[in-house]
Amino acid sequence: MTNPTTAAGSVPEEARAGTAGSMPEEARAGTAVPEEAGSAAPSSGSEAVAGVVAVIGRPNVGKSTLVNRILGRREAIVQERPGVTRDRKAVTAEWLGHRFTLVDTGGWMASAAGLDGQVSAQAERAVRDADAVLFVVDATVGPTSDDETVARLLHRAGPPVLLVANKVDGPSRENGAWELLGFGFGDPYPVSALHGRGTGDLLDALVALLPDPAPGPTGGLEATRPGEVPRGDDFTRPGGALLSVAIVGRPNAGKSTLFNRLIGEDRSIVHDQPGTTRDAIDTSVATQWGPVRFVDTAGMRRRARIDTATEYYSLVRALRAVDDSDVALLVIDSSVGVTHQDQRLAERVDAAGCPVVVVLNKWDLIGTEARLKLGAEREDKLGFLGRPLVLRVSALTGKGVGRLWPSLRTVVEAYRTRVPTRRVNEVVRAAQSAQPAPAGARILYAVQGASDPPTFTLFTNRDLPRPYLRYVERRLREDLDLGPTAVKLRVRRRS
Repeated sequence: MTNPTTAAGSVPEEARAGTAGSMPEEARAGTAVPEEAGSAAPSSGSEAVAGVVAVIGRPNVGKSTLVNRILGRREAIVQERPGVTRDRKAVTAEWLGHRFTLVDTGGWMASAAGLDGQVSAQAERAVRDADAVLFVVDATVGPTSDDETVARLLHRAGPPVLLVANKVDGPSRENGAWELLGFGFGDPYPVSALHGRGTGDLLDALVALLPDPAPGPTGGLEATRPGEVPRGDDFTRPGGALLSVAIVGRPNAGKSTLFNRLIGEDRSIVHDQPGTTRDAIDTSVATQWGPVRFVDTAGMRRRARIDTATEYYSLVRALRAVDDSDVALLVIDSSVGVTHQDQRLAERVDAAGCPVVVVLNKWDLIGTEARLKLGAEREDKLGFLGRPLVLRVSALTGKGVGRLWPSLRTVVEAYRTRVPTRRVNEVVRAAQSAQPAPAGARILYAVQGASDPPTFTLFTNRDLPRPYLRYVERRLREDLDLGPTAVKLRVRRRS
């Protein structure tokens, strides 16, 4: 696929700037841009959406570049080589007031097996669920046998199809687009996803095909657990936003298997090859305590071992998902144990301020002696997390996964805890009586300044050493029954 701003192997612009880079300013501001720019505004909230649009084609025809152009921001990872996109990635787009769900897919390949076969199966699933399809073809190459196979698949599937002749960067290349008439989808739309040429006409035709808007969640494909239960509000954040749970861990720890198990469908591709997941994939799930958005992230390795731009993009997206999440599930491969990289990841998640639930996956693969050793490793290497909830599961078989739901509720309740000021000061006074601070330092007064996570401000007469702050944090956690959530302390010295 073609990267609109960077060459293969260069440092991604989004990592340096964190914005839409060279995208039009109007697109970054969230409004529709002129037709020739061919961008649609990113959207948020839970307004009505008009349908689902799948972007389909063989590898390296510019599907993800087109998705980014329609959104007006870099949502999909793109690079000048085939096979970068693997999982279905659903986002909400808007064009001239019409909101719709746009699904980016991996390149479809005929007679594919193994990992490539799973990528093609995900693309076929996107077609079955779509109200309309954008069939993307590389106009500079012309029709190929793989394109013809995709066309036959789309004719059998049934949803209306718009034929997109991509990489038509100027009038001189438009003649090549008419070679695609043989696919049987009417006149092709010559566009340049890289430069935005012609995408306005394409979007005008697309929204005319979509059904009337229907209210529903946005920002991802909705999934419900088998035997859906009534929704509550325990997991609903202030303002009605969904609780976001990021699933993080080293490559090949079983994150995507756990993600699929939680949402009740094969949403993420699972393969023995490390690094199968490349982008952050989110799906909303209905529970009896309210809706939850799970985010499957790419496996994170040490920066020194990252040797491709694609993996760098994946790392940036995974870290962003952690920063935006309310809870993190740290998945550890029990058959390997707690590694140094697991420790580093736990430190990164803890620094983000969200509570951590440690998930010991593949628990069924180890014996009693190995389980005892793993428990000792966890306490030794992850002791800085305090008292995190620990789940011992097998994501592949589903054993123990059901305990995650009440555990999440416990974590969220502790994360949102508000403690009366009087009670906070009682705990602080008791802590100082049991163990006074060194060098005459004292905590004069304490107050909880915020929740999500619980944050306490300590007014002192002198600076407090770090070991004593850790002692106070432990006493607050234990006496106030804050459990596994992160606790933040802020110290203000009074003269």
